[in-house]
Parts: sequence; C-alpha cells; structure tokens
Amino acid sequence: MSTTDSVSVFAEGTFEEQVHELVDYIARSRSEDERASITHSFQDILKTADGAKSIEEDKDRQRRALTLVLQETKGLGEGSELEIEGFFNLLYSHLFTLWPADSPETTHHVTSLLEIISASPSEHSEVKYRILTNLCNATPRSSPLRLPIYTTLLQIASANDELDVLPLSRSDVERWLKEWEVSSEAKSEFLKNIIDALAKAGQTGAAYEYTLSYVPSLPPSSPTSQSAAIDAIAMALRLPTVFDFDPLFKLDAVIASKEHELFSLLQIFLNGGLPEFQAWNGSHAGALEKYELDKVQLEHKIRLLSFASLGFRYVGRDLPYSQIASTLEIDTSEVEKWAIDVIRTGLLSGKLSQTSQSLHVYRSAARTFEREEWEALEKRLIAWKSGLAGVLEVVASARKRNTGGNIAEALQPANGVEAA
Repeated sequence: MSTTDSVSVFAEGTFEEQVHELVDYIARSRSEDERASITHSFQDILKTADGAKSIEEDKDRQRRALTLVLQETKGLGEGSELEIEGFFNLLYSHLFTLWPADSPETTHHVTSLLEIISASPSEHSEVKYRILTNLCNATPRSSPLRLPIYTTLLQIASANDELDVLPLSRSDVERWLKEWEVSSEAKSEFLKNIIDALAKAGQTGAAYEYTLSYVPSLPPSSPTSQSAAIDAIAMALRLPTVFDFDPLFKLDAVIASKEHELFSLLQIFLNGGLPEFQAWNGSHAGALEKYELDKVQLEHKIRLLSFASLGFRYVGRDLPYSQIASTLEIDTSEVEKWAIDVIRTGLLSGKLSQTSQSLHVYRSAARTFEREEWEALEKRLIAWKSGLAGVLEVVASARKRNTGGNIAEALQPANGVEAA
C-alpha cells in the first residue's frame, strides 16, 4: 500500500449506518421536498433484495451509494466546524477505501470536491484549510492528486491574504515535487503559483528564493525559460536584501542569456564596482526604468558590495577610512555611516576606530571565489598557521621549564602572538 500521512478515521456503525449519517448531514440544508427525494434515492440503493448480498458485502452498491453522496455534496453544509470536518473525513475514508487512489473515479471525485470546497463561503476559511489538509494527507505521498489539493490550499490562502497559515518552505516544496508523480510542466506551474502568491502577499524575498527553483524547472531553450531568467536577474537586483548573486550564475538559463543587457549588469554586481555600474548605466539609456530598477538603490547596493570586497582583503587588519572613501567614492566623513550599513547587512563585521581613522575587519564576505580570493585565503591561512605554531612553541617551552607546575605563568606574549 502506498504511504500516506493520514490519521485513521474510526467511524462507528456499519457502512449503511455511516451512509445514513452522511445523507442526514447533506439533507439538513435542503428543503423538505429535497430531503424526501434524497432519502428515497438512497433507500433504493441500500435496500437488499431477497437472496442478494447485503450492502456490507456488495462493493458495487457501496460505490453507487457513495457516488450519490458525492453528487449531492454541494458545499460545506450546515453544521459546526467539527461537524463539517467530520463529514468530509468520513467521506474521504470511504472514497479511498472503495476506489484506488490513482483511479479515474478518485481523480474525478477529488477534483469535484476541490471545486466545491474552494467555492464555499470565505468565512469558513479555517475549516477549509483543515479539510483540504486532511484530504492531502489521505492521499499517497507520490499521488498526483496532492498537486491540485495543495494548489487549492494556496489559492484560498492567497485570496484571503492568509498565506502565513500554510507551512510553506522551499525545502519542503522541492521534496514534494520529487515525490509527486506529475509532469515537469505541472511542477513548473506549481512553483510559478507559489511565486505569484508570495509576490501578491508582499513577500518578495521569499518569491525570489522560489524563483531560483522555478527557472531550472523550465526547458532551458524555451522562451519561457529565457523570460524567467531575465525576471530572476531583475528581481535579484531590485531586492535590497539580496547580495549573493552567485546562485544565479549556476542557472543554465541565466548563462544562456549572456547577450542580454541585464546579464552584463549582473556581472558588475558580482565582480565590479561603482565606476563600472555608472558606465553601464550611461550606455544603456532607459534600461533601469524598463526593468523597474532604482538607480539610487543600485548605487547603494554596489557600494556595499564594493565595501565587502575591500574588507575581504583586509581581514584581520586595519582598513583606513581613506581607502574606504576612495573605493566607495564618498567623503571621509561618511565612512562610518557606510560602515554601520555594511555591518547591518551581515556582509562584514569589524570595529571602528575614530582615533586611528580605520576599521579593523574581523570578517568579510567575498562576492565570488576566484583566483584572487583563493590567494588571499591562502595567505591568511599561512599567517594563522604561523601564529599557532608560535603558540605551540611557547606551550612546549613552558612545559619543559615548569613540569608539574603552573604553565600559565610562562605563557607570556611572544613574537607578537598572545596566548588565550
């Protein structure tokens, strides 16, 4: 049996009694004439002729009875949230018992239920989330049905501005897409639905993260893929919190767009500085407006990235204010403001000294790791190795002189290295 995430429904009574419960719930919201008609229809199916199998043993009659229940289900019904949830849970239980989860009948019935639940009044949004989640959990993990079920959940949450109620994470979504036995096109469409819902909710940062999954899900040579790649570049440049552009260069569709004007701008934000950005802007009139990019915001971002790149070369050392001012093309009096900004972003950490007019850099991010960055890292590791060797030498010397005594007294700063 295929694995599901469902919790078993323990319903009391025989099949016939349970169907009567379902019918009674449905009939509650109907007129007297409709109730009589519905009850009569079910009595005809449930009645056992002389010498025939009882309905408890007759799967065909059970399917006919449940099909009629499903056909008569027009909405959530008139009941408390507990009653609504109980009605649908019992319905799911019989649905997946009487038909295989991958059967055309199950697909048809589930599709109809999704339309009914989605179209029901919005004041029942909480119970709608629960009954849809229960339906999703009742299906096998690899079932194609999980895609339309979760899409319906997403649509309802987005329409009600309640996207936060869904336990949505990119790692979960990527795992689901590997599990669900659906087409590549369907997977791409689901990712696009998530991106659109997040963008509508103002969660542009999260939308960008899903874009990094959406772009590679498309056929690399398709026009949709190229358009999505350009949109991803524009989104990354537009977002004030995105400073790591390396993931974009791992996408084939982005690399395939190397002749596009935004690709050259993206390269500047990966490796260049303010002069290169200003030169690009001067030679691409109207490009920023076309892609809804703000010049002032981009200048701010490229300065922060240039600051981080400069800081990477000074890790463990003092970076003069004058050097920062020259690189960022700002006045020396503005250096501390920019230092605070770059520290806030997490790109760099360090300590300002007004006395020495310098920033002591503890850590700084590299925009990309190429030959220059590897060489800088090698020099830093060699220096640390030399420093540690000096500490070990002091410790060894102290042990020789103070065998069994207090070594700490002998651990005095030596060769400029402090023992901690």
